[in-house]
Formats: sequence, C-alpha cells, structure tokens
Amino acid sequence: MFYKTIDFSKFSSIHIGQKEEVLMIEKGDIIPKDRYLIGHGNNLLISTTPPPLMMLSKDFDFINLDGNMLSIGAATPTGKILSFAKKHDIAGFEFVSKLPGSLGGMLAMNAGVKEFEIFNILDSICIDGVWKKASEIEHSYRYARLGGIASEARFNITHGFDVKLLESLVALRANQPKEPSAGSLFKNPLGDHAGRLIEAVGLKGKQIGAMAWSEVHANFLVNKGGGTFNDAMRLIDLAKQKVQDQFGILLQEEVKIL
Repeated sequence: MFYKTIDFSKFSSIHIGQKEEVLMIEKGDIIPKDRYLIGHGNNLLISTTPPPLMMLSKDFDFINLDGNMLSIGAATPTGKILSFAKKHDIAGFEFVSKLPGSLGGMLAMNAGVKEFEIFNILDSICIDGVWKKASEIEHSYRYARLGGIASEARFNITHGFDVKLLESLVALRANQPKEPSAGSLFKNPLGDHAGRLIEAVGLKGKQIGAMAWSEVHANFLVNKGGGTFNDAMRLIDLAKQKVQDQFGILLQEEVKIL
C-alpha cells in the first residue's frame, strides 16, 4: 500500500473538496478497518473534515472472461466494462453506459437505470476475501449492504449485446446537466421522483453561492464554478426541509457525504 495526494476539487465529479492523503490498497494488503473506501469520485461529496480515506489501486482494475463466467475487479471503470461487453457481445451491461465511476461503486449502491441494476446480473462478490452469492447480500433500490470491502465480482454471461437498448438508455440521460455534479442527489421516493418534488417546492434553479439545483433536472446539484461544501449542504438541507414540510416525504441522499 502507498499514499497518494488527491485534489478532490479536480478529482470528484462535483469539483468540491481539498487535497487529501488517500491510502491506495494493493493486492495482498490487509485492508484497514479505520478508513473509508471511495471509488472514482462520483456520487461523492467531500466535506472539509472527511474521515481517513482509501482507494483500491490499479491492481483491482481488470476484466477476465473464462467460459461463461466474467470476473471484474472493483476498480475497473464502467466505461471499460461497457466496451468489453460490446466487443464480446455480452448482454446485460447496456445500462452501464453513461454511468460514471467504477464497478465497486456500482456494487456498493446497486447502481442502475430504471429497472436495470447491477444486482440483476450479478453472480457473486468477493468481500473481504470471501466470495458471497448475490442472493446472500441484502440489497434493494440504490442500496446494498456489502458488510465489507468488495474487491472483485463475477457474472454469469449470456450473449447478445442489445445496441437498441443501449441507445434508448443513453437517450434517457439526455436531460442531465452538463455542469459538474455528483449525479442524482436524492433517491426517488417510492412512486414519485425527487426531481419533481424539488421542482414542486420551488427550488429548481435555486442557487446559493456557486451551487445550484439544476434548471435542467432539479435532482442534480451542480457546481457553477468554485462551489463549496457548505453551500452544497445548505441547498441539500433546504430541499429536504421544504419537501418534508409540503409533502411529508423525507428525501434520502443517494450521494455519499463524507
């Protein structure tokens, strides 16, 4: 293992944070229990006082195909996974298009688009060195209780990459803002949409400092240049309060706030 200085104002997708010493985990290392594992800086909002951080090194960036079993390292970027699936005509990974980050982050939050999500195609995960079947892991919409550090995952593959499905899922993301963001800030409540609720309470486009609820999609908190953690949290807390007051719904963050 080794330390790497990461500037989160450039590394994180929302462009908020400062320089932090992050412990990089290599294969064979004993993973510390007193550090928080992060992925590629997406779906992440770093405070001015984050906990000690760690990341998986490039040792965990790999894809291996053996018969009908696909093994993928948790540090493998989603774009690399999609390219591999397309090249080898593997079905089920079409929804990964335009999902930022790495496999580990997808596993930790059961990432997906609409009804397509990673646990639907997952066979098993190596957690703290022990393989667990997907059916043994508690998971639901944008949630998974891994109970440890995922280093690798396996998928039983079927062939037939669906280009038309890929194109339709990409089209769903056409309404996402171009400014730096952490993706969808809140989970969609059952039977509703967080973006609709934020817009309904009059916060679409609301700006504090350089942070704003996007005018393109109200559930995206965007950085218009030089945004701060404190301004981001003011907008997050404001949205939660107004939605709860008007609709009786407590919005839950999809983004990890550290």
